[in-house]
Amino acid sequence: MLTRTATFTALIAISGWISITIPFLPLVPFTLQTLFILLAAVVMKRYAVLPVALYVLLGICNLPVFHNGTAGIGVLLGPTGGYIVGFIPAALIAGLLLEKDIKFIGIAAITAASIMIYALGTAWLSVSTGMPFAAAAMIGVIPFIPGDIIKGAAALAIGKRIA
Repeated sequence: MLTRTATFTALIAISGWISITIPFLPLVPFTLQTLFILLAAVVMKRYAVLPVALYVLLGICNLPVFHNGTAGIGVLLGPTGGYIVGFIPAALIAGLLLEKDIKFIGIAAITAASIMIYALGTAWLSVSTGMPFAAAAMIGVIPFIPGDIIKGAAALAIGKRIA
């Protein structure tokens, strides 16, 4: 458990450095973090919350683990903070669902986790910038759906092989 926690914490942090900011969507960068959060849930089940919470804690302690090497509580108070905080309940929800042996539970778990990240992220994006919720969803959700579908499918495929 310790090794998996350390490994996934490192993977989530490293994937934050792999970031693309789209000029017309400057507030929310594209990263691979959700891939490793979802992969942690597939592999570690409910315990995926450990590396994700540790990742957030390291960022709060000013280690440059957030997107593009940013760090500190200021990042959580900025426009992307809700997405980062949303990683924690998303990992827990996905992990708990993935413990059940039900057909198509993997798809449901990945979907529920993504919705949690989107909901908290969009709500905080709206609050922190003062933009209406619908506008925040257009900036912080819609452009990310195709990539998150690919990342979710990859997490399921990879996770089943290494779990």
